[in-house]
Amino acid sequence: MNDQTSTTDAKMVSIRPGPSVLSVLRYLNYKPWFALAEFVDNALQSYIANADALKALHGNLPKLRVTIRLDTSPPGRITISDNAAGIAWADFPRAFRPAVAPPDAEGLSEFGMGMKSAACWFSSTWQVRTKALRETVERTVRFDVAKITRDELEELLIAEHPAPTDAHYTEITIDNPHHLPVGRTVGKIKEHLTDIYRVFLRKGILELVVDKEVLTYEEPPILVAPYERKPEAGPRIWRKDISFVLGDGQKVEGFAALRDPGNFARSGFALFRRGRLIEGSGEEGYRPHFIFGSSSSYRHLRLFGELHMTGFNISHTKDGFRWDDDEQPFLELLKDHLDSDDLPLLRQADLFRALASKKDRKKAAEIALGRTSEVLAQNLPSLLPSIVDVAPSETATDPLPKQQPLSQRELQFTFRGQPWTVKIELSDDPSGGDWLSMSDIAATGKDPQTLEIRLSMAHPFMLSFAQTDPNEVEAVLRIATALALGEMIARSGGVRLAGTIRRNVNDILREALSKPSVTEA
Repeated sequence: MNDQTSTTDAKMVSIRPGPSVLSVLRYLNYKPWFALAEFVDNALQSYIANADALKALHGNLPKLRVTIRLDTSPPGRITISDNAAGIAWADFPRAFRPAVAPPDAEGLSEFGMGMKSAACWFSSTWQVRTKALRETVERTVRFDVAKITRDELEELLIAEHPAPTDAHYTEITIDNPHHLPVGRTVGKIKEHLTDIYRVFLRKGILELVVDKEVLTYEEPPILVAPYERKPEAGPRIWRKDISFVLGDGQKVEGFAALRDPGNFARSGFALFRRGRLIEGSGEEGYRPHFIFGSSSSYRHLRLFGELHMTGFNISHTKDGFRWDDDEQPFLELLKDHLDSDDLPLLRQADLFRALASKKDRKKAAEIALGRTSEVLAQNLPSLLPSIVDVAPSETATDPLPKQQPLSQRELQFTFRGQPWTVKIELSDDPSGGDWLSMSDIAATGKDPQTLEIRLSMAHPFMLSFAQTDPNEVEAVLRIATALALGEMIARSGGVRLAGTIRRNVNDILREALSKPSVTEA
């Protein structure tokens, strides 16, 4: 930057307490998109606060345009410019002093730190060039944090130049940044800023340009399908308005919906305050376990929404809420509203199944097939003789040995005039060597036809693939149940030694298919 030229009547701006504060701002825990958002916030607040004056000048309210330019050629430069109302001379004493809150703390610039903290996080050398609406001069203030700290400066020179009265703009230039966005980070910045300012983009208030790309927000597609528990009722749009009050001035409004197709990366809630997203942008959606469950759940795949929070406190970097003791009551009320009987989003998310995209299915199929083929090639040649040379096996007709189950269910029904009992049990006893055990006990007198099915959760196959995720356990349990029912039906149809298949499956799962592939290892 050019040296400042001193004059006898030079104007100065106070940055007190500058040296002690500015030097530590580069160590804030910012992410580049939240740092850049500070400048957009200032432009939006200036635009909103001066909307009447801008409308009077132009005859109608022009769209706010904020442009972020990233120059990656060494030493690098970031430039943020806008056509808002500029920084008025009356606001200079506050605008450049750290931690001096604006008179109106209900807007987007509430802490009095945004521009200073974000600029100093990016670099030690930066400047602000601004022309305020209805004023006759352009003013430039240059920051060199190393010099400010070294010389313990508490005031900075303001360079002034004549400018047209009707001009209005601000340009912030950040030189030699410590954190210069490059490569994939630029794409993430675009993605996050689009999410953060989606409300203003939707309304047509804001045009946001990053690296020559005009950002646009695309609305996620919403599931239209019958409720899985009442398919006869016909298709429904799986979107609902959300509104509730927690007390002490805290209020939540917005919507929740299910995506179609599902998207694990883009699910979750976006939490807003004063129209600006605070938490849940990009692939970092707000997905509390209390509502979403495990990361592989179907809720994680489909549930999303926007919630506008009133009366909640946020961090000074505006990248999260300061929940204190408010989060759990908020989540409990939210969960009740999400799954109310008028449109039970959570139940539908848990139950609904749809064919994933061919691309995703192909990728999953290729990975699974590759790993399974590798394991079989490694283990089958040595395993097959011990299976083939063993005598066939019959289905047990006595009750299974008693064990303390993890969980169990008993079903009773009548089939072709014959009472049936089906007992399904999940066992955690490591002494039971088989993955799947069963017994087929014929009806005698008053006793019903009884089928006992036991799946061992302690089996190596379950330890490898299905332990704590209910969806994974359910899928395996359904396959095991189908095998047991298939064996029982085959036996009742006259097939001899029907238990041989199950016995062989147990051996193959333990000795071959429970083992990791070299690729996984």
